[in-house]
Amino acid sequence: MKLKQTLAAKIEAARPRTTRLLKEFGGHKVGEVTVAQAIGGARGVKCLVTDISYLDPFEGIRFRGHTIPETLKNLPKADGAEFPFVEGHLHLLLTGDFPTMEEAQELVAELKKRRQVPAYVFDVLRAMPRDSHPMTMFSTAILAMQRDSVFKAAYEKGLDKMTSWEPMLEDVLDIVARVPVIAAYIYRMKYKADTHIPASELDLGANFAHMMGVAHPYDELMRLYFILHSDHESGNASAHTTHLVGSTLSDAYYSLSAGMNALAGPLHGLANQEVLRWIQGVYDKLGGKVPSKEDLKAFVWETLNSGQVIPGYGHAVLRKTDPRYEEQRNFCLTHLPNDEIFQVVSMLYDVVPPILEEQGKAKNPWPNVDAQSGVIQWHYGVTEYDFYTVMFGVGRALGVLSNLVWDRALGYPIERPKSLTTKMIEDIVAKG
Repeated sequence: MKLKQTLAAKIEAARPRTTRLLKEFGGHKVGEVTVAQAIGGARGVKCLVTDISYLDPFEGIRFRGHTIPETLKNLPKADGAEFPFVEGHLHLLLTGDFPTMEEAQELVAELKKRRQVPAYVFDVLRAMPRDSHPMTMFSTAILAMQRDSVFKAAYEKGLDKMTSWEPMLEDVLDIVARVPVIAAYIYRMKYKADTHIPASELDLGANFAHMMGVAHPYDELMRLYFILHSDHESGNASAHTTHLVGSTLSDAYYSLSAGMNALAGPLHGLANQEVLRWIQGVYDKLGGKVPSKEDLKAFVWETLNSGQVIPGYGHAVLRKTDPRYEEQRNFCLTHLPNDEIFQVVSMLYDVVPPILEEQGKAKNPWPNVDAQSGVIQWHYGVTEYDFYTVMFGVGRALGVLSNLVWDRALGYPIERPKSLTTKMIEDIVAKG
């Protein structure tokens, strides 16, 4: 497989850089930790390394150094497609290079060969209570496949540290190929009377839309959606959790399942559905009437004055409109300009930032990706809130698993930060 050959060359070139930094500059300081950071969740502490993506405060997420518009422009597309192959994006995340059409199509074919989900996984899902949360099902299905881990088998035979990335890559490709199938199965089992649609010969994004049973242009949406949600640096909870578990030499199944459990937390992966709930709360308050800008202004102030935040607005790092929001907004303007809820979202884009600036508490008054993504799903009939995070997880797997391959390639050690007691911190502060 050409992807593996390309990765091998990239890894051999990268290892001396890491070795040199550790050997010659290991004691060099890259930042300081404040009391607020130690107590406040390590926000902003510079202590992780990844080349897969970087979150620029003003340009948004960069995938391998490329902005979102650059990424979408340069990745190969199927004939007549609006958005690129998700598989081509995986190639970019793994290698740092935009694939040729031939390389993208080779990876499309490779993942098709690997997407057969073992029957026992469906048995596990069907044995779970049908009202189980879909993220519980998704995480459990990933964990159940661990018995087939190539990395685990290689470790038991005596893992070669220099080549340990190779069995990790095998697991990663298997997982990326299978999780869209698992996600669609969960959706159809829980919400569509347990009627299932066999996989097609389409690429990953389009095949997911097919298995979900949602017509074009939902296929285009999901190609875009999975790319936009694929990675967000290593410090977000799902990425960091995946990396942390992987640092113990757990395989990709253990690691990703743990990462998905982090994504399921209300402070991480649920924001897109909170946006919809909040908008629908406007409708409820107005007795079903379509809100005007003045209605929205009043509701925004009411929300803020009650001590709540405006879901989908603000970001811990970004200081401008999230480019992921902009790309999804462009999709809406093309495919659903007359959708009622999208028009409300558009009005919020005009209404919310000036109010947040006037209030003066938000460092970033602009919308993030969550302000739009759930709204588009609702338009295409995917109205089951709890399932939105599963789709987020399918996309996020691309980035966090690419990081796992490189963690093993560069031999990163087990992660073990040092903790302090509250008394120690008080003593440090007292000494000046």
